[in-house]
Amino acid sequence: MTALNRRSATIGTLVVLAVIVLAVLLISNALLRGARLDLTEHRLYTLSEGTRQIAANLDEPITLYYFFSDRVSADLAQGQQLRTYATRVRELLEELAGKAGGKIQLRVVDPLPFSEEEDRATTFGITPVPVGAAGENLYFGLAGSNSTDGTAVIPFFQMDKDAFLEYDVAKLLHELGQDSLPVVGLYTSLPMSGHFDPSMRALPQSWVVLEQLEQFVDLRHLEAGDLHRVDEEIKVLVVVHPKDLDPDALYGLDQFVLAGGRLIAFVDPHAEADDSGADPDNPMAGMMADKSSDLGALFQGWGIQYDRSQVVLDGRHAAQITVQAGQPPVRHLGILSLGDDALNASETITGALGSINLSAAGAISLANGSDLTLVPLLQSSGEAMLSSAEQLKFLHDPASLFNEFSPDGERHVLAGRVHGQFGTAFPDREGDGHLAEGEGNVVIVADTDVLTDRLWVQVQNFLGQRLMNAFANNGDFFINAVDTMAGSSALIGIRGRAISARPFTTVQEIQRQAENTYRQTENRLQEELQETERRLNDLQVSQGEGGALILSAEQRQELERFRARQLEIRRELRQVRRQLDADIDSLGSWLKFLNVWLLPVLLTLAVAGIVWWRRRRRQAQAA
Repeated sequence: MTALNRRSATIGTLVVLAVIVLAVLLISNALLRGARLDLTEHRLYTLSEGTRQIAANLDEPITLYYFFSDRVSADLAQGQQLRTYATRVRELLEELAGKAGGKIQLRVVDPLPFSEEEDRATTFGITPVPVGAAGENLYFGLAGSNSTDGTAVIPFFQMDKDAFLEYDVAKLLHELGQDSLPVVGLYTSLPMSGHFDPSMRALPQSWVVLEQLEQFVDLRHLEAGDLHRVDEEIKVLVVVHPKDLDPDALYGLDQFVLAGGRLIAFVDPHAEADDSGADPDNPMAGMMADKSSDLGALFQGWGIQYDRSQVVLDGRHAAQITVQAGQPPVRHLGILSLGDDALNASETITGALGSINLSAAGAISLANGSDLTLVPLLQSSGEAMLSSAEQLKFLHDPASLFNEFSPDGERHVLAGRVHGQFGTAFPDREGDGHLAEGEGNVVIVADTDVLTDRLWVQVQNFLGQRLMNAFANNGDFFINAVDTMAGSSALIGIRGRAISARPFTTVQEIQRQAENTYRQTENRLQEELQETERRLNDLQVSQGEGGALILSAEQRQELERFRARQLEIRRELRQVRRQLDADIDSLGSWLKFLNVWLLPVLLTLAVAGIVWWRRRRRQAQAA
């Protein structure tokens, strides 16, 4: 073969290879669009079973309109980041449509300015965000409709809520696929819906948990009198901070549970959101007011033990809080930050959650001989104890809680599900329809502050919209409880995937151990100081003119000994703090070494080894 023929054959081969590569790329792009390998610990980017179940079980066709201003976003300074996230949203919607067996029709719409598509986006309620000097609007939302003209909408996809994406979309499908919303009753003595305050000249926003609940249930707000006989349409009854309910209301709750109704009760030894005793003219009145709650005779009759005067202090789960600006944070034994080890992984309410924050929580248990079953949902660690709730009313320094802290070694139940054969708490009452017993299911949470915004979510205003960034799963816990008690479990596995933050548990453990050592040393110093002062008083024999203190030789030696010991202990305290920082710095150095140096070196050696092995194999084959 001549050189010209060989060159022509080579060029022809390259052309054929180029065509093959191009064809493979086009085919793979079409067939593998949206394919990905999820290597995250909790598989955050894999479609959950609950989402697949919702999509597969739709009883009627759903049309989804995905609005994204593709052309408008191309000219934005951060347009590429937005367009990347928009692609992720579209791929999720396409995957959902594929799992629905043809019951989901997806329409991708680019609402250009002054177009019919823009009018449709506005009609659905998609939020327009003004961008650019020309007054163009950016649309990035989802709307859905069903065969009965029902609609649901996500006004705007927030990039910082990426972990909530699947849940938000699945919830929209869930709403569109339901014939009617479950009826949930709510009784509360707390300002969950916002109370008008003349000094604020505005109506306070309702709590986020309440806003979330209203999105997918038919919520009925109840007064105390409505509890005397609960409406039969109500399947789940939520009672928050029941203070001094009359016997008829307690009897109504008793009969509601025995008849098969589901009860979720939030009680509290010290509800910080309770403003019932507030008096602008007397600030002390609010601090002195009783902020505890329980269900009194109802708990006693059912055999549920809960002491409204005691709170749980936990050394392991104590949260770090900032008491004063500019000062280092301190651990608060009464404010608990619960992690995986405190949440029941086998229960649908808490199984997929990662963190829940509580404040001044109580403990619940069953009376001896009770036939009921208590399933813990939230528990303290073994480094906990029960303490008087009174000390939290006037607490100025959280560190003072450590002074008499002595763990009892028991894991206290902070929230639990009680089920079994309930006997009436009012056996003396008779009449038509009175139930003496019945199969019941009750969720009891010994804290109401868990529902307040401050413990789990940051709320900001953005272009008139309330943007929420959750840093704990409190809201998920509340909604999961209502979902489970209402009989709906499809969304349970999705909601708990919302939190993707990973705490530095090893660093926290180092800090906790070092702080315990520091606290013990500090207490020893205080004890020595008190003992020395006592001995100085005992040794004092006389005073000079003008009341000046005259010290004997023995007193001087004792004083010098104390001063020397005081300096020595202060050095020990500084050494403990230095050791704390040294341990954390050492851990950081090891992590940097592993990630920056060791792994790249090992990867390079592995690649070099593979290249060397392949070369040796080719040489062996050639020989």
